[in-house]
Amino acid sequence: MTEVSIFDLNGSGMTTEILINATSYEVRLALVEDGNLSEFHMQRPTDKGLMGNVYKGKVVRVLPGMQAAFVDIGIERTGFLYVDDVCVASPESSDYNPCITDCANTHVRAQGLHIEDILSEGQDILVQVSKDPIGTKGARLTCHITLPCRNLVFIPQTDHIGISRKIEDEEIRNKLKALIEEIRPQGTGFIVRTVAEHATREELEADMEFLMLLWDDIVDKAEHTATRSLIHRDLDMTLRSIRDFFTMDVDSLIIDDPVAHEKILGHVKTFAPQLLDKISLYQETTPIFEFYNIEVEISRAIEKKVWLRSGGYIIIESTEALSVIDVNTGRYVGKSDLNDTIFKTNMEAAIEIAYQLRLRNIGGIIIIDFIDMEDDVHREQLYTTFKEAVKKDKSRNNILKLSEFGLVQMTRKRNSENLHQLMCEPCHYCAGEGMIKSRRTICYDIFRKINRNSKKHKGGNITLQVHPRIADLLNNEEELTKATMEKEIGKRIIVAPSKELHIEKYEIIWQR
Repeated sequence: MTEVSIFDLNGSGMTTEILINATSYEVRLALVEDGNLSEFHMQRPTDKGLMGNVYKGKVVRVLPGMQAAFVDIGIERTGFLYVDDVCVASPESSDYNPCITDCANTHVRAQGLHIEDILSEGQDILVQVSKDPIGTKGARLTCHITLPCRNLVFIPQTDHIGISRKIEDEEIRNKLKALIEEIRPQGTGFIVRTVAEHATREELEADMEFLMLLWDDIVDKAEHTATRSLIHRDLDMTLRSIRDFFTMDVDSLIIDDPVAHEKILGHVKTFAPQLLDKISLYQETTPIFEFYNIEVEISRAIEKKVWLRSGGYIIIESTEALSVIDVNTGRYVGKSDLNDTIFKTNMEAAIEIAYQLRLRNIGGIIIIDFIDMEDDVHREQLYTTFKEAVKKDKSRNNILKLSEFGLVQMTRKRNSENLHQLMCEPCHYCAGEGMIKSRRTICYDIFRKINRNSKKHKGGNITLQVHPRIADLLNNEEELTKATMEKEIGKRIIVAPSKELHIEKYEIIWQR
């Protein structure tokens, strides 16, 4: 639960830290603002995200009724490509070839065209993943390739210059636009990122040169690589955190893995040397996420009920495309006036909901059921407070006014699975009606606990009493991870299945 005061929305004097817990089986990143976990991201080798990757795919089905196509990019499920995400050679030309073999030329969106006129089954096409597979849906694809660097985003097939909306000073915006216009190659497109507000000409030119060389490499690989192949992989989460989160506004970046620490230092020396002195290696015996109380916050972030400081609470329920948030007064009974009690509960809930949306990465359509208020002034204050509270969120939001029933309807851009989907799976005890921790999450909980306590126990073997489904995962898919840990701690790990145990329960027995 966030500690932000109802009316303290300006974030003045806020301290920001990035904490990274990196292991061979999982990388976890926590963005901490004023001691509170604001964003949490994780990546596992078993389910790496695809967003940002570029593939040479093959069109396997064209759907005129949906104005879309399914594209095979060499992964388990075909990707989905809307007609507006296809690009064509030229607005004047009748030659509507998408950016497949003619990657280097300028293209535009296929607006006003029909999917069956520009794509055909069996056709090769260069695409980028714009949204990871979510639930039963395959990846969302686009032909409009974008390549981000620290200060710039390169849009190689578009003649356009854009400036981040978060750079509000009009004079700075105009200077940046004029500078990019001066140094960019003709016919190319660039977006200036927020972090580049005070970037020098040399820094922008360096980013531009790097991105253009990267694009040349992608074009060359696309021409000489077989279909259904990965052409370009986006940065892993550790380096992506440097690109997307690590700015001068961040006070420190702390990582607990020496190898990843060296990799980050090398990357920052190249792209942001002014940030080098903010990076440090965590070397304490207490695990980094426990030391900063992050583990507790992560556990709270997958619970449906979130308590407010006043005694009220919110309930968060999500389906594949829709999330519903309900506000309740709970234990909060106020002092004397019912309207005042409801107003204070709603105001506190508004800030907590904005915080939870960002922390849990909840996207799609969101319906918030605030407690109904009769006072129009209170309703307007609540709406204004909520709009202000979501400004810290990097994801694009669209919020409608409160309805007569006290409902707020909004959308939040969704590019990947939310935290609940990443860390949980359908409960097999109740045939999928509820959610429990996934088997892999439980396995990694066990690995962390063993790693934390291994130095306290001088004995030889470790016996794990676990549910048979956990034992099966440990002895098969996680066998290599288990073997690596045995080597690191110098102890043999024996897995003992027990049908008597609940799937989330386990016992670690240290033998002398």
